[in-house]
Amino acid sequence: MEMLKQFNLARSSLLSYIEELDEEIVDKQSKYFEQTIRWHIGNTLFMFEKFLFVSRDMQILPTDYAELFSADISVSDWKIKPPTLYQLVENLVHQQQRINEFSELFWKTDVKFKVPNGSVETHGDLLIMLAHREAETLGKIKIMKQVLEKEDH
Repeated sequence: MEMLKQFNLARSSLLSYIEELDEEIVDKQSKYFEQTIRWHIGNTLFMFEKFLFVSRDMQILPTDYAELFSADISVSDWKIKPPTLYQLVENLVHQQQRINEFSELFWKTDVKFKVPNGSVETHGDLLIMLAHREAETLGKIKIMKQVLEKEDH
């Protein structure tokens, strides 16, 4: 199924890039960006969980991820310790496996909520939108890393 190929390409690309990052750079704050690299990684993970694993019993991420990585949360609001980069990578890998286990029927069924951007009708459409967003996030993370490294010099 094409949308799974697109998702797996985006997720594998994100994973191979962030696995090379270090804990220090993912938390550096820049005046040019509202959030940190860690927040963007966590937000990607959180958004997939929130939109694809809709029922509460399907969601397996720690509940405090909502306090860390929701769209309306800033790193300056954090009152709890965020997961390590290693933990986020593990979560992303496991989530990818779970997404690939969904049935073909699941991808053809309609979503039961309105998605703000684009014409998203089925779970397959939703996966395409989320994979596109993940690819955009990877691009942003790459730019952020370049800027953060320049600011250090």
